Amino acid sequence: MAEALIHPSAVIDPAAKIGEDCEIGPFCVVGPEVTLGRGVVLKSHVVVTGNTEIGDETQIFSFASIGEVPQDRKFKGESTRLVIGARNRIREHVTMNPGTEGGGGITRVGDDGLFLAGSHVAHDCQVGNRVTIVNHAALAGHCVVEDDVTIGGLAGVHQFVRIGRGAMIGALTMVTADVIPFGLVQGPRGQLDGLNFVGLKRRGASREELHALRNMLSRLGEGSFRDTARQMADEETGPMVREVLDFILGPSDRSFLAPHS
Repeated sequence: MAEALIHPSAVIDPAAKIGEDCEIGPFCVVGPEVTLGRGVVLKSHVVVTGNTEIGDETQIFSFASIGEVPQDRKFKGESTRLVIGARNRIREHVTMNPGTEGGGGITRVGDDGLFLAGSHVAHDCQVGNRVTIVNHAALAGHCVVEDDVTIGGLAGVHQFVRIGRGAMIGALTMVTADVIPFGLVQGPRGQLDGLNFVGLKRRGASREELHALRNMLSRLGEGSFRDTARQMADEETGPMVREVLDFILGPSDRSFLAPHS
């Protein structure tokens, strides 16, 4: 293992923990409570501050601001954290904030994510693995984004919204309610516009699974999501349908986006 390669113009607090094989480029700033895992790359002009942990081999591009105080009026300077997993690519001008006391005190980002230029992950968000957030899309505080979600460019996700595994949010969409796993949401005021069949096929879903999901969505559109899901809960279903039903019946601070009529 090689020592970290640090440009002479970078400002690194002596208390920061810098892993082996890290590369820290020109004019970067790294604060005293920061931990960088093995092989982390900060390209140039990157600010990493606060109580922030960044996992192995994550790359952060120019002018990103990671770990700065939450953009929340209720934040009073309490000690909170931002934990980012391994092998993420965090592009130019991305902002990610730590948690708040009222939201559990921690913002988490999983592994293998792609966060394109100008995207934002707000305080207390819980973001899964292999998530893609496209240019200038934003997560408000307390959102939960499960694995394999794609959020299109300039989309906005309201605070406390949950987005289920494998869902896709179209560009320029405002999401104000929970999105079921594998859902496809698009439009200025987002509506559930079917299922993310492209993503499901890419992940190897069978014809039978796709057919079962399509039938489930048709039934859910006939009434209240939760009432219908309760009726379906005792039926024999495959694992993907069961995942959607469990998501609908789980705890939430929001309603659900209804299917497009």
